[in-house]
Amino acid sequence: MKNIVLIGFMGTGKSSIGKSLALRLGRSFVDIDHAIENAEQMSIPDIFAKHGESYFRAVEKKICAAAAARRNAVIATGGGTVKDPDNLAVLRKSGLIVCLTADVDTILERTRRVGQRPLLDAHGSDGAERRKAISDMLEARRDIYACADYTLDTSDKTPLLVIDELMRHLKARGI
Repeated sequence: MKNIVLIGFMGTGKSSIGKSLALRLGRSFVDIDHAIENAEQMSIPDIFAKHGESYFRAVEKKICAAAAARRNAVIATGGGTVKDPDNLAVLRKSGLIVCLTADVDTILERTRRVGQRPLLDAHGSDGAERRKAISDMLEARRDIYACADYTLDTSDKTPLLVIDELMRHLKARGI
């Protein structure tokens, strides 16, 4: 059976929705960011601080390929995983791509804790600067996220509502 791959910007719910969706479907769950942290034995902010983004992306590429090789899994990607065309291609080949989205205010609220999101933390904790960074990154990734087979906005929805919507969509697709 094909995988269900969750892509989207940070703070859209990929990890929490993915874990619950996997439980509901009786599938295994792979969180690429957590797999990277386990492989490197350090947090993503520490990987960025110690080794830089290019090192992180190289590790991410290996983990992504390993996750895509699985079957019957729900895979939650990192927000920038699919910026790499090779990652996107291997994930697309492995299954259905679902993009979770949210509006800028929702993302700003969900990612407000400094120290957890290296790419946002580079823009400080000031709301206006962080908001602009989110807007700019969303714009830069718009075409990448648009490649999804299905897109679902999580802004004003509880995780349960998001999962119910996803389940209806998957059922309609025969998954």
